[in-house]
This record gives sequence, C-alpha cells and structure tokens, in this order.
Amino acid sequence: MDDVDAQSMELMVQAGLPQMMARVLAALFTTDSGSLTSAELVRRLHVSPASISKAIGYLETQALIRRERDPHSRAERYVIDDDVAFQSIMAGARAQTRIAEACKIAARKLGPTTPAGARLENTSEFLLHVIDDLVRSAKHWHKVYPAHPV
Repeated sequence: MDDVDAQSMELMVQAGLPQMMARVLAALFTTDSGSLTSAELVRRLHVSPASISKAIGYLETQALIRRERDPHSRAERYVIDDDVAFQSIMAGARAQTRIAEACKIAARKLGPTTPAGARLENTSEFLLHVIDDLVRSAKHWHKVYPAHPV
C-alpha cells in the first residue's frame, strides 16, 4: 500500500468505515481504471480472498462500488464509479427516509400527546427536512460537477 492509499484509508477509517472496507475502497479510488479483481486486491493489499469478499459485500450495500464481469476473463471486477459520492449520498438518503417513515408510524401508534410519540414525530420531521435539503443539494452539485464533464 502506498502513501496515498494509506492516507485515504486512514481518513475513511476516521470517518467510520471499517478498516478492511476502507483499504479496499482506497485501493479502488487510487487506481486509474477505478476497478480491480478480487485476485488483484488480494495481491495489492496482502490479505485473504475471504477478507476481500466480506469488504466487497459491505461496500456494495453502501452503494460505494459495483460488480461487473471482466470482458477478458470469467472474473468479476469491482468498480468505483466517478460519481460514487453522489450514489452513496442518495443511497443514504433512501435509508434515512425509511427510518423517518418508521418513526412517523411509531409516533402515530403511540399518540402525539405522549412524550415518546412526540419525540418520534419530531425525529421523523427533522429527518425528512434534512434529507430533502441533502438530496436537493446533491442533485444540484451533481449537475455542476458531473461524473463525466460534457
């Protein structure tokens, strides 16, 4: 792992990403192609295939990477898209929206006059407003800084 990979990985770990997932993501970010196979990741990071598999699964659930078939072999390539930040923000917003909706349903069941019901309703409204602002901002800046400038 070179200095750029190490610095990128450390920042991702500080931001809350588990270490192996951060190492894989940093490796993908710092390759010109933005993609590597499992075997290439194993060699580059000096870890087991199982570690790579677990990291890939996690990163996929976070919408940070995707799989595609390598056109030259049967291997899968793990790809980080140029608009990974936008995709990740949108995936996070969808997850937070589900949480806000669950809070709203629970608030209705408990009733708005109970402390728990009021707390859940307030949490739901707060999340929905923040998510709306975040999504509008992400869409705006995604247009300003497209993944592939025109």
